[in-house]
Amino acid sequence: MSENIMRIIDLRGKNLSRAELLAAMPRAAMGTSEATDLVRPILEDVKARGAAALRDFGEKFDGVRPTNLRVPAEAMKNALETLDPEVRAAIEESVRRARAVAKSQVPKDFHTDLAEGARVAERWIPIQRVGLYVPGGKAVYPSSVIMNTVPAQAAGVESLAIATPPSKGDPDGLPNKTILATCAILGVEEVYAVGGAQAIAMFAYGAKGSEPQDGEILCDPVDKITGPGNIFVATAKSLVSGFVGIDAVAGPTEIGIIADKTANPSLLAADLIGQAEHDELAGSVLFTDSTDIADKVQENLNYRVPRTEHAERVHTSLSGTQSAIVLTDDLDQSIDAANAYAAEHLEIQTADADAVVPRIKNAGAIFRGPYSPVPLGDYMSGSNHVLPTGGTARFAAGLGVHTFMKPVEVIEYDEQGLKAIAARINAFAVSEDLPAHGECVLSRFIDDPYDKATIVEQEKKAGLR
Repeated sequence: MSENIMRIIDLRGKNLSRAELLAAMPRAAMGTSEATDLVRPILEDVKARGAAALRDFGEKFDGVRPTNLRVPAEAMKNALETLDPEVRAAIEESVRRARAVAKSQVPKDFHTDLAEGARVAERWIPIQRVGLYVPGGKAVYPSSVIMNTVPAQAAGVESLAIATPPSKGDPDGLPNKTILATCAILGVEEVYAVGGAQAIAMFAYGAKGSEPQDGEILCDPVDKITGPGNIFVATAKSLVSGFVGIDAVAGPTEIGIIADKTANPSLLAADLIGQAEHDELAGSVLFTDSTDIADKVQENLNYRVPRTEHAERVHTSLSGTQSAIVLTDDLDQSIDAANAYAAEHLEIQTADADAVVPRIKNAGAIFRGPYSPVPLGDYMSGSNHVLPTGGTARFAAGLGVHTFMKPVEVIEYDEQGLKAIAARINAFAVSEDLPAHGECVLSRFIDDPYDKATIVEQEKKAGLR
């Protein structure tokens, strides 16, 4: 009999506090602190030398020195023309569905009238310029181009740039052709063959040109950076956050599944493997109150893992400390544990999924039922696959149109609207020992707000009391 791949965390019979439950959840180590010493000099070098540093780092880390750091329009056009028709159809369908959802996500402006001449409005304003990072590494991610670009376009972002690593197999150092074709389908014209921490530096600080084809300025700085990446990209985003906005510091990807005795163990195993394929640090966690399901999932893993192409990577992920089968007393405890884990992706495979979904408080995205597997969301559900990881779904949300907009309040009071509360504002300001705040308001209605001895009399005379 084969040894079980996934470890067991047994919560049965335990009455855990919130802190104990959070601590019991399997996690991958982020480790950004270890990368900081490597990343910080890259950021400083790109800030100082611009395109020259970008080419040096491309040669060092990607094994290619790009001729054109900014991808020529002709290269994107050629990539689209030579794209496999079936792949193009799939990409276009993914874009269509993502755009339909994003259109519905656009927040509406509103206003509230508090009294006569007293209104507070809220406007949603698109971020002016954004930089979207699309990773390379173990796989090619045209899907990430879609997930980052579509909501930014729906938000009305007026300036959008994409950075993605150069392809080692391309003699000119151009990025993967499917990624370039996807950019062309989406109408993105500003694309850079730059990867890793150096791409984040380019977006944050801008980059001056170093060769004639770069121009004087290769890339202008952006206001916000979004998109997933490896540990060095995550660390770079963390270091530049505050100087520019970021969506999140993403950790390894993860799946949680709540399953009861009615679930199909073969499908559960397939879904755990699908997520484990991403990365050796990817987390796959099954929450179940059925020991029979747990045993059958282990059996299915033993059968399936050796047969999948990236078997070694999958096995490393599933057997790591970040993955586990969590045994619970009942469905209630499974839900509590899943809310503590706060999975990036959470599948619900139970007899009554509709009763479970409203009880999920923490998840990046919820996949209801056996026919809503995570890869559906990765590619074509219309939802976004850039989601909070590492338990941050307890307080953070996935990428969406809102990521690329900012609410700004507009305060619209006329003379009567301010007059009605001027004395109260002054009283409030004085209580905080900020009398000039009150004097600022009173100056609009009385002659001498600095004469505190007569202030009440002046307020009465002006009709403020």
